[in-house]
Amino acid sequence: MGTPTVEVKCPACGQPLRVVLASAPPTQWFPCPHCQRPVPVVVPRDPPPLYSWEVMPGLYPTLPPPRIPRWRARGAAAAALVVVTVVAAVFGGWLAYYGIVADGPGSYAVTGTVDRTSFGGTVPATGALVVLTEEGNRTVRATVGPTGSFAFADVPSGGISLNVSLAGYAPATVDTFASPGYNAGTTGIAIVLAPGPIGNGTFAAFSPFPDLETFLAAVGGATVLLGIVALVAGFAALVTVRADRPAVGVVGGGAGVAAPLVLHFLALDTVYPVILVGAAIAGAFGAFTLALRAVEMAQTGPAVDPDP
Repeated sequence: MGTPTVEVKCPACGQPLRVVLASAPPTQWFPCPHCQRPVPVVVPRDPPPLYSWEVMPGLYPTLPPPRIPRWRARGAAAAALVVVTVVAAVFGGWLAYYGIVADGPGSYAVTGTVDRTSFGGTVPATGALVVLTEEGNRTVRATVGPTGSFAFADVPSGGISLNVSLAGYAPATVDTFASPGYNAGTTGIAIVLAPGPIGNGTFAAFSPFPDLETFLAAVGGATVLLGIVALVAGFAALVTVRADRPAVGVVGGGAGVAAPLVLHFLALDTVYPVILVGAAIAGAFGAFTLALRAVEMAQTGPAVDPDP
């Protein structure tokens, strides 16, 4: 026997609806196209016309009207989408603020020490040359003193590169970043030189952003994407409150899941760990909504024909 088409009446509003049943499970739920209430339909076990209780009254025992579960997936999905919307909007605005602050003027002191390896230990690399390259490719030089320390003053915001060299030792390069919105560290920089040729130089980066332009691009991109997440989740929450549309909830939940992925892709999770916590909250509620509505879609069955 093929899958039957069954015509029933909604117990809530009394309007007719026609549904196409799947082979399993025995009891399937379909949303009424008129009032959106779930209607249970039992898969017929007998060939036509015996499956219709109108043909042979009394064949099936009288059953109490079905009760809708107290825990409503629709309300839970709408609440979770509201959380995703609020979190994405708040942290998107927070990122936008720090992006504006980071673009402002700033002046920093860059200090540290340079040591060289000697007989299994380290000693100050007296006489080593430290070349600092600023954001605008302007270079400043300093010679390491007897204590191994160096210092630069009034270094502007942006990417900062330190190149250290000493005769008989492999050079070392250290990149860092400083701005009013994010400082990867400019003081207490410790550099150790090891014996070796120039070609065996070492490199260390304190920040994933080499310059101010790259940092502002990442912050701007994350702000825009979090704004999109907030808009999509907010729209999905509004639609879910007004009508039971699981597919819209799946889209809104997927937007919430994308929030932490965006920050990780743009390398902002290491710069602002606190914002990663907010994105993780949005991702968790988004995953909850996505799974909840996806399962509901799988259990609902084929679409209902509103005009039987």
